[in-house]
Amino acid sequence: MRPLTRVTAAIAGIVLLSALTACASSAPTAHRSTPPPAPLTVVDGWVKAADSGMTSAFAALENHGTAPVTVVAARSSAAESVQLHETVQDPMGSSSMKEAKAGFAVPAHGSLVLAPGGRHIMLMGLTGPVEPGDSVTITLTLDDGRTVPFTATAKAYSGADESYDGGMSATPTPGSDG
Repeated sequence: MRPLTRVTAAIAGIVLLSALTACASSAPTAHRSTPPPAPLTVVDGWVKAADSGMTSAFAALENHGTAPVTVVAARSSAAESVQLHETVQDPMGSSSMKEAKAGFAVPAHGSLVLAPGGRHIMLMGLTGPVEPGDSVTITLTLDDGRTVPFTATAKAYSGADESYDGGMSATPTPGSDG
C-alpha cells in the first residue's frame, strides 16, 4: 500500500469505528428533570432607603398555581441577615415587629401584599447604604425548596417606623447602627 492510501484507510477506519461506537451504546441517556418554575411572581418590589442598620422590603406576591405556596425564607447580599416579619399589636394598641416563623402563605390563584405596617421582608445588618434608586436583589425560598429572585427599587419613605423586639427602632438614625 502506498503511504497516502494507508493514511486514508486509517482515517476512514477511525470514522467508521466512532460511528459504530456511538450507535452501539445501550446505556440509557439520563435526562435531568428540571423542576417546574415556581408559580409565585413578585410585583412592584421596593425597599425603604436607609444609610445603615436595617430596612424593610415590600411587594405583592402573586400565586398563579393551583396549590397554596409558603415563602419560608429570604436572602440578599445587601444584608447580613434577612427575615420574614409581621407587625403585631399588643393589647394596649402598640405595634411591634416579630419574625413570621411560619412564613408567608399565599393562597392558590391568590396574592399577598407585603406593606408598611404589616408583613414585610426585614433586611438587617445592611452591607452598605441603600439609596433612593438603588436596586436590591432579594431571593425568596418556598416551602418546596424552589427560589424566586426579584429586584426591589429603593425609595425614600418616612413611614414604617415600627419598633422591633420591644423598643429597637427599625428606622436607623444618621450615624446609628440601627
